[in-house]
Amino acid sequence: MLKSREGQKVPNVTFPIRAHGEWQKVDSDSLFKGKTVVLFALPGAFTPTCSSTHLPRFNELSGVFKANGVDSVICLSVNDPFVMETWKEEQHAEGIYFLPDGNGKFTEGMGLLVDKSDIGLGQRSWRYSMLVKDGVIEKMFIEPQEPGDPFKVSDADTMLNYINPKASAPPRVTLFSKPGCPHCARARKMLSDKGYRFEEIELGSHGISYSSLQAVSGRGTTPQVYIDGQHIGGADDLANWLAK
Repeated sequence: MLKSREGQKVPNVTFPIRAHGEWQKVDSDSLFKGKTVVLFALPGAFTPTCSSTHLPRFNELSGVFKANGVDSVICLSVNDPFVMETWKEEQHAEGIYFLPDGNGKFTEGMGLLVDKSDIGLGQRSWRYSMLVKDGVIEKMFIEPQEPGDPFKVSDADTMLNYINPKASAPPRVTLFSKPGCPHCARARKMLSDKGYRFEEIELGSHGISYSSLQAVSGRGTTPQVYIDGQHIGGADDLANWLAK
């Protein structure tokens, strides 16, 4: 049975990590003492839900968490430091501190080390998130103990709603572009100047074509911009939307 540890201190563990190409060690006190920390733990780097949803949304909201009194947002997984470092680079997750619990000691101390040998992953962390203040766990959101990899309560929005139900999440912005497009560069600059973080989907990469853009936007020209699921249109349309 997976149990909450609310009201208890986090496990006292020393983590071997890689920083600036060298081995270093950090301990629980350096990560949590005197700080307000949001930690989310997941089964593994590069795994589907972790890479497509769990980590990206925490990264999107990292600035909002920090604006609401959180000193750091930590992603923990039972992976080695090299894997976690490569995953951070691949995800462009500048707002997240990646913590490799390679030996599983922290996860074991949390009582959330689970056996996933049936799918070849060995010992891994159950998926959860928690709010830690000065080393003491205030709130935990632990996924239900169901078959597979449930993802219902440990998401970033649930944690943000607990910390501040009135907090405003930044809009989700998607920019469809193509290399060398001056209008795309203009749209990119407008979004950056307004402080919007955005994902960019470049035509010609990863199988994304003009046909893909036409199917999604109804138009075959670049750029095409979406904000919170709303189709804004091209660069001129974006300028008009931002001017409102």
